[in-house]
Amino acid sequence: MLDIQQLQNIKLTSQLWLKPEYEIHPEVSGNKFRKLKYNLEAVVREGFEGVLTFGGAFSNHIAATAAAGKLLNISTVGIIRGEELAKDIDLNPTLSYAKASGMDLEFISRAAYRNKNEVSFLKSLNIKYPNFYIIPEGGTNARAVRGCSEILTEKDRDFDVICCAVGTGGTISGLINSSLPHQKIIGFPALKGAFLNEDIRKFAQHSNWELCTDYSFGGYAKVNQELIQFINQFKNDFGIPLDPVYTAKMMFGIDDLVKKGFFSRSTKILAIHTGGLQGISGMNDYLKKNNLELIT
Repeated sequence: MLDIQQLQNIKLTSQLWLKPEYEIHPEVSGNKFRKLKYNLEAVVREGFEGVLTFGGAFSNHIAATAAAGKLLNISTVGIIRGEELAKDIDLNPTLSYAKASGMDLEFISRAAYRNKNEVSFLKSLNIKYPNFYIIPEGGTNARAVRGCSEILTEKDRDFDVICCAVGTGGTISGLINSSLPHQKIIGFPALKGAFLNEDIRKFAQHSNWELCTDYSFGGYAKVNQELIQFINQFKNDFGIPLDPVYTAKMMFGIDDLVKKGFFSRSTKILAIHTGGLQGISGMNDYLKKNNLELIT
């Protein structure tokens, strides 16, 4: 299976460290590697013909699944939200990468995509793609949570607070399950919605967690000039790139909470950088079209 690089935490300030999960693999980075690990092991072990999964125009999960499939010689199919995207694959860095990695892309309407978890819809996919292993949007299932529970190691036991961005809830669930009794897990959702609490409770085995919902910047993939400037300043200060959809919002939130005195000065904080850097080029296309500052 895929090999993982063991990396050291990076000290940013006297109380804040960063775990560079985005560097654990050159092509299947961050939490997506963790989520795919045990799912792909099951695909190989149980003799499935390939993997079928779901995502949007700039999905990190789609890119990671396509890359992993190519590396492991596993067929991949991506069900993509938005029929209008089919004609512009070459203009979309995420979808063109997935296609170049061998993923078959099937574009469906946004209305049809909302049925992605319905039994009847999944049955129709099973008929069309028999013997394909289906992974949910974002990659979150029990095997994904198991993989994400391996993010924290013995070296992280001295941290008081563990922070991560939250999309579908799989990564934070894994962190909760592997955390120690004295640790608090704080998630920073990339989108608005009370449903996340329920999704996390499906997998979380402890109650030492909370969601900080003040830093979504208006919703999924929404940004403003302040966030872009923060991303560029962070890279200038630490030499570390941040993706605008997930990790940047988390780091902005942590920085703001520290400034507001939310954490005591003795609190040791570990922020999980979950990757997603492939999405920067797509975001820059959007920013350029709107005459906004680019991510450098």
